[in-house]
This record gives sequence, C-alpha cells and structure tokens, in this order.
Amino acid sequence: MYAFEYHKPSSVQDAVAALSDKEDPKIVAGGMTLLPTMKQRLASPSDLIDLGGLPELVGIREEGNSLVIGAMTTHAEVARNETVQARIPALAKLAGGIGDPQVRHRGTIGGSVANADPAADYPAALLGLGATVITNQREIAADDFFVDLFETALEPSELITAVRFPIPQRAGYSKFPNPASRYAIVGVFVAQTDGGVRVAVTGAKGSVFRVTEMEQALASNFSPESVANIRVPADDMNSDIHASSEYRAHLVTVMAKRAVAAAEG
Repeated sequence: MYAFEYHKPSSVQDAVAALSDKEDPKIVAGGMTLLPTMKQRLASPSDLIDLGGLPELVGIREEGNSLVIGAMTTHAEVARNETVQARIPALAKLAGGIGDPQVRHRGTIGGSVANADPAADYPAALLGLGATVITNQREIAADDFFVDLFETALEPSELITAVRFPIPQRAGYSKFPNPASRYAIVGVFVAQTDGGVRVAVTGAKGSVFRVTEMEQALASNFSPESVANIRVPADDMNSDIHASSEYRAHLVTVMAKRAVAAAEG
C-alpha cells in the first residue's frame, strides 16, 4: 500500500477536524471495503481516520417509538441485541445474514450506510423503515440519503454518528445472497409503518430503491399474493456474472413475496 498518515481521534469533533483539513482523508469504520480497496491499489488516501476509539458512536437505545443505533455498532451487535430482536426482528435478522462471522464482528452499520454499496443489506432496511441518518451536522431522511452507486448525500466533512429506525407494526426481509460473499444479489425489505407500507430493494440496481406499485398493493391487502404478479422492469437492472438483469427483476418479486411472508410471521 502507499504511504498514509494514521489518526485515531478521541472525539467526534477531533475526527471531523481531521476530516476537514487533510488532502484526501478516508474514514475507517470496520474497514471492510476500504482496506481491500487500498490493498488492490484502487484507493490511496493521504490520511486514515480511525473511529474505533469513539465509544459515543457505539450502542443501541430505544427512544420513544424508535431505535437509535450508533454508527460504530457492529453487525453482530445489532443481530444479537435483545431490544432489536424484540422491536424490529427483521433488522436483527438482516444484520445476522451479512457476510461471515469475521465481517459481522468488524463491519459497522455506519460504515455500510456511508459506503452505499449497491449490494449491501442495510440500505434496504433504512429505506424500507423510513429511517433517519444522523450526522455531526444534521439529520437526513433515508429517502434523500442514497443518491447513486456508492454515492450519498453526505458532505466531505460530514460524519455519520447514528441511525434512527422507526419501530414498524411489522416488517420482513428476504434476500437471494451471493453464495461466497453473502452480498445481496437481490434483497427486499418490506415494512408496515405508521406512515404506510414501504418496499425497498437492494442489489438490483446501482442504488437502493422503492417499489411504489408493491406498496400500494400491500396497503390494500398485506399478503404475499398481493405482490405475486407485480413485475419490475429489467431495463436498468444490474447485470453481471452472478445474475442477468432479467433474473434480478424476477428475483425482486420472489424476494418481496418472501419478505411479506416473513413479516406476517
């Protein structure tokens, strides 16, 4: 790897300051994407800012009718947390299906959300539940946060500190995983919330998206049969060695049916 300066700030303020005055800094959360990218010489940041020493970014708490999860909370912690399991079991299940044990014990929710990988699981949960991304500067609704392939609404000096998830009436998640990486070839998160039904899809396009036709059908009748005959166009779906665009479009319907069934319990 190329030379870089390593920083381990003792506060969020110190991290933001380092992020603001360096030439090409990168945040290290779990390092699940950044470090392999650096090893392949696809990224050469001038500075690495390690958030591992910031306990204020770790933890899960219930606030009113929401769960607030700190940005540096690992996938494994989300998956085994009793409050998450009781209040949003679909989110605990999603976290428990990410990668392998090593990834789940190092990867963090904030790192995954900020990276916005098109095949990541958490973006579907954020968009499906209507979550809010909390940064050092503001709060961003999930509907406005994910912009495009590996692109979010975050500003260069902005740092995710937590994610707030509204507790739904019921929710379910189902994905067709890559057998090696466990990334979602297609994953669908369905939630019945106080504001209506939301259906979010990850893995199928360059960024997570909602399927309004399915949402409308489920609002009338929340059952797998309501989405069984809804087809999503394959025109702008991802296509690669793992699945063609047509197959991904087909999987959206299949995973949506399974997610609804999971939500029904």
